[in-house]
Amino acid sequence: MEDNVTATAISRLKSGKSPGHDKIIGEITVGLDFLTEFWKKEYLSEYIPSGGSRIQFVTGRRGSGKSHLLEYFLSGAGNYKKVFISARKVWINDFKEIFFEIIKQCDIEDCLSRCGESVMRAMGFSPDEVKPVGSLTDYLTRLGINDPFTKREIRLQLNQCFMRNPLMDNNFAIACGLLAGGQLGHPILEEPGREAVLGWMHGNKDIKLPTLRNLGMSPARVTKHNARHMLRSLVEVVKMAGYEGIVVAVDDLDILVAKDSLEEIRYTKQKRDDVYESMRELIDEIDSLRNVFFLFAFDRRLIDDDRYGIKSYQALWFRIQNEIRSDRLNRFSNMIDMDQLPVYDVNAVLEMSARVAHVMNQFGGRYTPRPLREDEAMDILSKAGISEMSLPRRVVIATIGSEEGETYGF
Repeated sequence: MEDNVTATAISRLKSGKSPGHDKIIGEITVGLDFLTEFWKKEYLSEYIPSGGSRIQFVTGRRGSGKSHLLEYFLSGAGNYKKVFISARKVWINDFKEIFFEIIKQCDIEDCLSRCGESVMRAMGFSPDEVKPVGSLTDYLTRLGINDPFTKREIRLQLNQCFMRNPLMDNNFAIACGLLAGGQLGHPILEEPGREAVLGWMHGNKDIKLPTLRNLGMSPARVTKHNARHMLRSLVEVVKMAGYEGIVVAVDDLDILVAKDSLEEIRYTKQKRDDVYESMRELIDEIDSLRNVFFLFAFDRRLIDDDRYGIKSYQALWFRIQNEIRSDRLNRFSNMIDMDQLPVYDVNAVLEMSARVAHVMNQFGGRYTPRPLREDEAMDILSKAGISEMSLPRRVVIATIGSEEGETYGF
């Protein structure tokens, strides 16, 4: 019998969406390594770790594999903090909301814990010996050396990590020093103070600004004007924690032109323009960021809609459009069209169908998946350029089969 997660994954596949299931994504993926391995080699392996940043756009018809590509790329991104954001769930018209989602998924306390381990090693102590005892100060007490001189060394090490880093915002650096010190046991940070600092980092509007002043921080909130600088600071912490950087995938941007009143989030014209302006600013300032790979995905209608789509905001469109148009896919291009992938031939379609059928047969359920025959694969390929439905979605639907009462016009 299908469990709820698997049933949801199958339902998402049939509707032209990514399954949202790591195991299924890995097993049914065919042809995307042409892109993902290129991005890993050209960007994630050396360029991003050495301080570079990149913005990549992906488009295509519904069901062409955009969300699948994002999730597949994230799953293989290696030693990076990985962030997935859906514009259907998170307001993206204000960059501070994107920052809050990034810092939440990066788990800032885990990063600071790793920074604390670096402090321990710099002072000559092994984290493996300290952790069973408790905090660093607990360990020092057991050794009988929890004296003012040792505490001063802890403060100096924290300052070296955060306050003396020229790439970090001063307020963010103080916040990191407070949290990391609280984990180490010095300087002591009581629970209310810890909650206030974390609340400030995550944009909790209930946090009282005077509380921050009492902790030595400036009583100023994260705004859309300083959010990118805060992101730069967060990346520094992520790097100090031992990661190569951050990969941020932002999906479902086509909601900006959606007319479905049932959507949880609806963008007015002003908010839509705010999104476009925020993206324009991010493109212009990408060289000032370090160790970040942004990947934005959207349906082709976001381009085709001249009135509400990207073309309606010329300042953004001029920056992301491909200067040279070609029927061949250029993997260095700022914008990748999934419908131009050159990897889908008869063998690729048959392999994709066989993988989908194999995975679905493992879970059983009410569907009766069957691998496509060669003539069926050739028929799907022959209609790929003229059908409104993308090739991957046609393959999935034809393989999984229909329940009684379901019909699909190929």
